[in-house]
This record gives sequence, C-alpha cells and structure tokens, in this order.
Amino acid sequence: MGKEKRVGVKDDQGKLMMGLIPHEAMVGLAQVLTFGANKYSPNGWQSVPNAKSRYEDAALRHFYAYKAGELVDQESGLSHLKHALTNLAFLVYFEDNKESQDK
Repeated sequence: MGKEKRVGVKDDQGKLMMGLIPHEAMVGLAQVLTFGANKYSPNGWQSVPNAKSRYEDAALRHFYAYKAGELVDQESGLSHLKHALTNLAFLVYFEDNKESQDK
C-alpha cells in the first residue's frame, strides 16, 4: 500500500492578487518612505496640515519634473516617479480615511 498524496485546500478565489504589484513600485515606495522617515519622522505624513492639497501639489511637482526630463530628485537621489507614486499613495490613504484628511 503506497502513501496517498494529500491535497490541501486554499479558498482564495476572488481575493486580491497582491503578487501582481510590481516589485520595483513596492521598493520605490519603501525607499521614499524611508527617506521621509529619516528626514522628518516615521508616518509623520499622516498628520501634515492641509495634507490632501499639499500631497496633490507634491505629486504633480514630481510628475512634471519627470515630464520635463529630470528623472531624479536632487535632494533624495530617488526617482521623481517614486516620489509621485508615494504622494499618490498618501492621497489614497486620505481618501480611504477621510477623517484624517486635511487636518
């Protein structure tokens, strides 16, 4: 009598496929967030006054710098696209947590 192979069950139909997020985007977010945590404080971005409008402006500044051909932010040494992505992530956070928006 041979051993029968057991098959496990995992109910993940319809769940988010987190593995689809590009590794480079996740690392870029972490790089910019680490730069900001070292410059200011960890998660300090969550309590910036008038956060929504300020992060909209920051995202646009970084994106327009990229569009103008400046690929790297001079202060951080990181991609303007990574900075824009991070600012957009902040805006998503504030959209999903409306009570902390525009403190």
